[in-house]
Amino acid sequence: MERRSFVTTSPSATEALARRMGERLMPGTVVALVGELGSGKTCFTRGLCAGIGVSRQQVRSPSFAFVNEYVGKLVVVHIDLYRIEGVEPALELGVLDYLERASAGVAIIEWADRIAPLASDAWLTVSFSVLASRKREIALSSSAERLRKVICELEP
Repeated sequence: MERRSFVTTSPSATEALARRMGERLMPGTVVALVGELGSGKTCFTRGLCAGIGVSRQQVRSPSFAFVNEYVGKLVVVHIDLYRIEGVEPALELGVLDYLERASAGVAIIEWADRIAPLASDAWLTVSFSVLASRKREIALSSSAERLRKVICELEP
């Protein structure tokens, strides 16, 4: 398991870190975002999408729609499970189908801890901790060799 932490001190720094990571993501990547409300998950998603070639203005948290799709260099399936409690409702929503559709692109799951039993060691987990009003610790981890390389090569 590769694990690396970064500290950002503003939303723009969080987006910039995510953009650098998004530039390195390969098709079939699932990014699992975990953190409390307001910790920076959607901000990070905007940066990831920018790195994939999606305009940051297109990226909106799909809290009510549950899923948004964007097209850049890869197709991005952005899933928000904030309003979902547990695996069964997520399965009924079709999460597995969306992950399958994203196999040629990238899937980003906000509130991924709500479907923890479905998680895979091949996923890239991004955990957010609020340190201060604008300061975040962002921990990246994965067991997948190709994602471990992305984590190791990422500059602060």
